[in-house]
Amino acid sequence: MKKKQAVDFMASLKEAFTPRKTPPPGVQRWLWRFFFGGLALLAVLFTLAAYGLLGPMPGFERLENPNSNLATEIISADGKTLGTFYLDENRSPVRFEDLPQEMVDALIATEDSRFFTHSGIDAIGTLRAVVFLGTRGGASTITQQLSKLLFTEKVARSKPGRILQKFKEWVIAVRLERQYTKEEIIAMYLNTYDFGNNADGIRSAALTYFGKEPKDLLVQESAMLIGMLKNSSLYNPRPNRNPEGTLRRRNVVLDQMEKYGFLEDEELDSLQQIPLNLNYNPQSHQSGLATYFRMHLRDFLKDWIEKNPKEDGSKYNLYLDGLRVYTTIDSRMQEHAEESVTEHLKNVQATFNKQNTRENNPKAPFLGVSDEEVNRIIQTAIRRSERWFAMKAEGKSESEILASFDQPKAMRVFDWRSPEYERDTVMTPKDSIVYYKYFMRAAMMSMEPQTGHIKAWVGGINYRHFQYDNVFQGSRQAGSVFKPFVYAAAIDQLRLSPCDQRPDTQYCIAPGKHNNIEAWCPRNAGEEFTGEMMTLRTALARSVNSITAQVIDQVGPEPVVQLVKNLGIRNTIPPVPSIALGTADINVMEMVGAYSAFANKGVYVKPVAITHITDKNGRVLYQYTPETRDVLSEDVAYAVVNLLEGVTQGGSGARLRTEGAEAYRVDYQEMATGYPWKFTNPIAGKTGTTQNQSDGWFMGMVPNLVTGVWVGAEDRATHFQSITYGQGAAMALPIWANYMRRNYNVPELGVSTGAFRRPAEMSIEVDCRKQAAAEAVLVDEDDDLEEF
Repeated sequence: MKKKQAVDFMASLKEAFTPRKTPPPGVQRWLWRFFFGGLALLAVLFTLAAYGLLGPMPGFERLENPNSNLATEIISADGKTLGTFYLDENRSPVRFEDLPQEMVDALIATEDSRFFTHSGIDAIGTLRAVVFLGTRGGASTITQQLSKLLFTEKVARSKPGRILQKFKEWVIAVRLERQYTKEEIIAMYLNTYDFGNNADGIRSAALTYFGKEPKDLLVQESAMLIGMLKNSSLYNPRPNRNPEGTLRRRNVVLDQMEKYGFLEDEELDSLQQIPLNLNYNPQSHQSGLATYFRMHLRDFLKDWIEKNPKEDGSKYNLYLDGLRVYTTIDSRMQEHAEESVTEHLKNVQATFNKQNTRENNPKAPFLGVSDEEVNRIIQTAIRRSERWFAMKAEGKSESEILASFDQPKAMRVFDWRSPEYERDTVMTPKDSIVYYKYFMRAAMMSMEPQTGHIKAWVGGINYRHFQYDNVFQGSRQAGSVFKPFVYAAAIDQLRLSPCDQRPDTQYCIAPGKHNNIEAWCPRNAGEEFTGEMMTLRTALARSVNSITAQVIDQVGPEPVVQLVKNLGIRNTIPPVPSIALGTADINVMEMVGAYSAFANKGVYVKPVAITHITDKNGRVLYQYTPETRDVLSEDVAYAVVNLLEGVTQGGSGARLRTEGAEAYRVDYQEMATGYPWKFTNPIAGKTGTTQNQSDGWFMGMVPNLVTGVWVGAEDRATHFQSITYGQGAAMALPIWANYMRRNYNVPELGVSTGAFRRPAEMSIEVDCRKQAAAEAVLVDEDDDLEEF
């Protein structure tokens, strides 16, 4: 020890053990005897603990591999943690280098000011604590606290038990100091501590209480978390727990930082005036960002674990082995998607509830169904409920179970109008079933067509209350969003052009033709036929059924079925003409994948959510290999895109534009936040509405992003009575528009505002003005021939 250090040590020792009044010489001699006797006893107990005579001690291997269960971490494409999979401990470790310096300073100043000079045990603090029985501060170092968290077992609350445990902690602390650097010990300690509210470790705590990575925390935020180390149960910052006490404790930490020179006086005063400013994001399976996606991912990982054992033959543990799953989801786009769904569905629900009161509709929320059908819907829901299955498992009879559904219960239900969208109420389970039948659901998925990378996934409106994932699990009638596949097949097989014309007249397909059992004579949505000749581009933009029927009759349903199969749609679709109007059930994920081939020059890329998986040491366990196939030629794909651009220029999608948007204001005055949107960039899209307005769709594309949106209720009997409110352009399109507006407000996302790339060689005419001029010349030539 250098001379100055020795002098400082003796001065500190003298200060620590200088009593306030000098005792008589005889008393001093007894004090010194007691002091040296105590040291000898400490040495004996320390030796006994080191040899394991005071209880089991961890061996060298356990010190090298501390027992710290690690949660599986789900990481977004932009490096954010979307969530974790864990059982009891939600722990994701960070390195010392990823901790802010202010946090380290706060820890040292508050918990162990001599941390960087002692070897695991603070001799000065320990002796002071022994002499003054802890009244002048504790003696537990950061290393001792870590040893207590990691290795020592819980003991009885008796004083002898605590004393013996303390000696074991000393021994372990010394061993830790020999095995690890000071920086590693700090990181291990902060990674191990339980900060409450399912926040195990500093990273989980930073994400839970502030929605940030540790390295992004401000000084006062770091101080609050360090203050919680004293007792996270007591110093819990949540509004309904102890925010005032947590604030006082944070300010004590800031005082300590000023005392030890980590803060200036001016900084201290200003920092202590700042409120806690929590951004509470509980890291649970049912809350946070991308909940539906995470649950879909969990099912994938469970299946992957079953098929991919470790090298020793054992299976990975999804909740304990610290796997890191790297996904294609962009956290910013995911947040934009969730905000857009929530924003619009609140308005849709308010409008639906206003129109479907019991006074206006005695069978609300159901429309157009008999009493028997209403009863069937409710009874089916009863028999599919968790209550039904739980009581069945208990051996209850059917009559007992049914009777329980009529008994009032206290419950927490979803409510758009309540804080955090939940409220406590009392109702019968049967009434709760009817209550939830009122709600409109939603699904949305966004994908990069060139790579198949899924950028956003919203499976519903609230995972805690609606756990059915409508992106992947839910297949619904596609309506008019299926029509582009019919036109694509015709352009591909028959080389039709978007500029080819057909009459808008009643068109029937005879029975027996194309596997058609009966004559099929579809009507238009407005049940009127104009009789005018219109291009295929205009017909698709206006979703004219009569012309779509002519197209599928011409190409046949079989090529259409084969095309959608090649585009990744797995549901069995019968080869009959009526599929042209979207009678088939398709989920949002498959629909987005299929549309993406149009934007990707006819190449289908299977949607992908995971790029790779690593173990806790960074070793790659899984690497995704893209699945692609050529489905359409470039010119056919571009021709379909051209058709879909017509929808947003002169069809139901024109409400996205500045020009023509006013014509649709009545549709949106109660429902569409953010309208009008005034997009000016090229957009390809298609709206879709099924019979009775039970399903509303919108598929929207720009060159590097394809997004699908579906809105509808759980049961088709729950729907808007008027197509004004129930069409896809009213229910689904605004979600896409608000989502894209948010994306465009973040230029770093790189969402395209440019045009779709036209192939160098284009054999299909898409410029209808040019084709009309050519046809006019041909007509003139025919007239000249007749005259000749």
